[in-house]
Amino acid sequence: MHLNRPLALLAATVIAGAFITQASAAPTARPAVQTKGQIVSPALFGMQVQNAENGLWPTIPIGSIRLWDNQTSWANIEKTEGVYDWTALDTAVATAQANGVGDILMVLSGTPAWATSDPSPDALPVPGAAGMPKNLDSWNAWVTAVVTRYKGKITSYQPWNEANLSTFFTGTPQQMADLTKRAYDIIKAIDPAAIVVAPSTGTRLTGAFKKFYPPFLTALGQRGWPVDVWAAHTYPASLGTPVDRAALAVEWQKALKKAHAPAKPMWDTENNFGLKGPGPKNPDVDIDGTKAASWVARTYLDALALNIERVYWYRWEPYNDLWGIQMFTNTPGAKAYAALEDWIVGARFNGCSTKEKSTTCKFVKDGEAFQIVYSTTQKPQTFVVPKGATQMCNLLVGCNPIKGKTIRTAAPVRLNAA
Repeated sequence: MHLNRPLALLAATVIAGAFITQASAAPTARPAVQTKGQIVSPALFGMQVQNAENGLWPTIPIGSIRLWDNQTSWANIEKTEGVYDWTALDTAVATAQANGVGDILMVLSGTPAWATSDPSPDALPVPGAAGMPKNLDSWNAWVTAVVTRYKGKITSYQPWNEANLSTFFTGTPQQMADLTKRAYDIIKAIDPAAIVVAPSTGTRLTGAFKKFYPPFLTALGQRGWPVDVWAAHTYPASLGTPVDRAALAVEWQKALKKAHAPAKPMWDTENNFGLKGPGPKNPDVDIDGTKAASWVARTYLDALALNIERVYWYRWEPYNDLWGIQMFTNTPGAKAYAALEDWIVGARFNGCSTKEKSTTCKFVKDGEAFQIVYSTTQKPQTFVVPKGATQMCNLLVGCNPIKGKTIRTAAPVRLNAA
């Protein structure tokens, strides 16, 4: 996504095709790399931060940051061939490090006007940025310059953002595979420890996803699968729920399986809810209060259940009506993000189970077992209190003693010994 152009252009990213059908029940996932049994890393809680390039930072802890829409694209930095303005990227990296976040993912895309094969004014983040580079040596030089300068500082690189949407890329799937392979080889030669994250694919639009992603995977396989991590964006339709978001993730995982893609970690590099379009049947939706808190927490819990190792929320910033769930100081979404982070980071994840309309996720932290339970619908469900649990912790109001043998909730709650 990108927010520095008119909303009419932003709508183009979600008008290009039909939505994947919304699910009515929790889907069954078959991803390749298991999160069950792992210690939950702080990096699970990713964030994109408006004005990080100007020194601003969230008031809640985050474990990883993705730099996109931070004036750090190729088009922003190399406006003239061979002349680099590193000011924004230097500041964004220094800001993250100063706040204790060394896990930094940078998106390399955004072709400068002088290098692009497509000068379309509708491209993002700037006109022409969606075009394939006219000369691949320009791409090679750009990637080389970035990785050389930030070796050991930027830990992950993503060649492109939402490569299946024409607002961001108008080349072919095969050309994107070429750019990915070139970036991979350069990055690994200069900084072998750096992680190469696959170009993200939008899953919200069925047509754009199916047209681009399978041939891209085929082309990538022909080039030896030159990525370390798979990536997608699982924004659901504007009226979509966390169940619909999970269904999109499963469609992405099915596409990887069908392509015989190798087992690699999976990251959701952008997520939110309520994004409007296309058409009047998909209006802007505002999600607030306990629902916002619940959906943020479910996004991360569902990610673990789906074997997705990271989710980068889009994004920390002052109020912006484009997003259904606002993420800034003291919003329900921000409070839930921080609460769940406190609950599960450093815990061993022992899996989630779903029975009818109820989900139970099990963890062990500091030698103490606990459960997080929630409804897979919008309606409260009844849960049996596990043996030894005497306290129920709420995302927004803290912990209270449990009274009785059952509890009833829609939003995720933590059940543990006091």
